Amino acid sequence: MSLPVLIPVILCGGSGTRLWPLSRETYPKQFLRLLGRESLLQQTMQRLKGIEELGPALLVCNESSRFVAAEQLREIGIDDARILLEPVRRNTAPAIATAALHALSENEDPLLLILPSDHVIKNHDAFCTAIHFARDAASRGDLVTFGIKPEGPETGYGYIRAASSESGPSRPVLEFVEKPNRATAEQYIASGNYYWNSGMFLFRASRYIEELMRYQPEIVAACREAVSQAKKDCDFIRLDSKAYEASPDNAVDYAVMERTDRASMIALDASWSDIGSWASVWEVADKDGTNNATQGDVLLQDCEDCLVHGTTRLVTAVGLRNTVVVETADALLIMDTERAQDTKKLVGQLLRTKRAEATQHREIFRPWGSYDSIGNGHRFQVKRITVKQGAKLSLQMHHHRAEHWVVVSGTAKITNGDKEYLLTENQSTYIPVGVVHSLENPGKVPLELIEIQSGGYLGEDDIVRLQDLYGRA
Repeated sequence: MSLPVLIPVILCGGSGTRLWPLSRETYPKQFLRLLGRESLLQQTMQRLKGIEELGPALLVCNESSRFVAAEQLREIGIDDARILLEPVRRNTAPAIATAALHALSENEDPLLLILPSDHVIKNHDAFCTAIHFARDAASRGDLVTFGIKPEGPETGYGYIRAASSESGPSRPVLEFVEKPNRATAEQYIASGNYYWNSGMFLFRASRYIEELMRYQPEIVAACREAVSQAKKDCDFIRLDSKAYEASPDNAVDYAVMERTDRASMIALDASWSDIGSWASVWEVADKDGTNNATQGDVLLQDCEDCLVHGTTRLVTAVGLRNTVVVETADALLIMDTERAQDTKKLVGQLLRTKRAEATQHREIFRPWGSYDSIGNGHRFQVKRITVKQGAKLSLQMHHHRAEHWVVVSGTAKITNGDKEYLLTENQSTYIPVGVVHSLENPGKVPLELIEIQSGGYLGEDDIVRLQDLYGRA
């Protein structure tokens, strides 16, 4: 008998504030290349290889990250995934509900494999084996969660208490418990019946909707409307904003898993980490002979048990122990490893003081490429702009600023008022205030240029888009 189709549902909506300053609202941790050449999202997608009867993946993504997600899928050759766009964040219960309802509209009651996009799992064989056992239990109507075999009394995770195994690897869940203090966590480990809560699940789409309808019918109603009124936008499925915003904000654990009488658990021992802090990045990273994990241009002397991550310049350190150092173009974090969970408090302080560094990087990614604000002063700003091959910025104008463009490499196709012309390396052009203009890369290599803005107001909200390939006009 053939297995029911299994749809991977990849949750990509998190912000990952505990990994600031690398992870920020506009470029959260699932898109970062923290452990090698591929991002955490790309590693999650690659992990699905080898699983039987697997349908196209369904990503649930925040609207602001849609083009980054699509580009990272393209980089690894995935062209059949669908991307559902959340207009606002409503937590995991509504996100999974929209995925389940969308999957039911296209398939005959598929199984859903719910995976966060920002986890690390090093033992692929153990992961695939656990999914094999979980799909058997889910086919019988269980809502399956994956419990991680604990490596110690961790206080940063929630726990699952499971019954003793009686018939096979699937074990009834007795309770979910919140993050414990150290003494309680040690008791959990000693008992042998507690597992870390991974936040990964497997169940039939219809069973999830049935259980959610029992306990949180308002979520189902809002999500059903959001999916039925969804619109296709380029390669994305845009959930209806008004309907989705009406959904209660709730996590799948609280909304369903802690309340259903059909929760079961599959134990997973696969070198798992949720990369929830810089300390957990250090734990899973490759280290040198003195237990230091480094990335970027880093030089250490007499340092032990440190994580040092550089992105834009040489980072050096002398005599450090148990320290995290993370450098970006606009921020530097230095922290005791044991205080790694407190990064979220620091980000909260930045938000309260309205610091832009709390939410966005100096380099901002757009569907056509990116720009980096490399300098600014009174009435001027300098940006380095990169435009991907074949990409085009919106046809736009500004009320308060003029712009000079100097091509560094590649070829630029310029629309400047009623004129259209090509510029190549070392050529430049001037866009006066109020003139309609656009920029396109018609070439086969990235276009790099320097933009010099001048005027009384240089904010990004001084953009009037008249036409746009990406639905932003």
